[in-house]
Amino acid sequence: MRTSSDEGTSRSTSGTSQEKMYKGIRCRRWGKWVSEIRVPGSRDRLWLGTYSTPQGAAMAHDVALYCLRGDTSLHKLNFPSILPPTARTDLSPRSVQKAASDAGMAMDARLISSGETSRNNDHLRG
Repeated sequence: MRTSSDEGTSRSTSGTSQEKMYKGIRCRRWGKWVSEIRVPGSRDRLWLGTYSTPQGAAMAHDVALYCLRGDTSLHKLNFPSILPPTARTDLSPRSVQKAASDAGMAMDARLISSGETSRNNDHLRG
């Protein structure tokens, strides 16, 4: 079960079906997607970045979740079959943040260059 403390508060006006489809992300009012995650055993959060696509934000969340929690998190990932090789469990929080951001940005770049974002977001345009 997701809570507002885990993934931020979602406003009903910004909530979309894609936001509910992926764990650990939320959509800003202006249409950008963001992700952050709690560091286990602390009250700290790692900011994972702002992305153009929900898939990019979800990939960043997946990498950070795996790096911080290891194999026990595999069933909670958005994209368990495409976890990048940079996702390792022996990283510092700062390195986790970098690996997650890199993976999210790479996913964004792939989707934007393939034109998938325009097809995915057509339903959001009035």
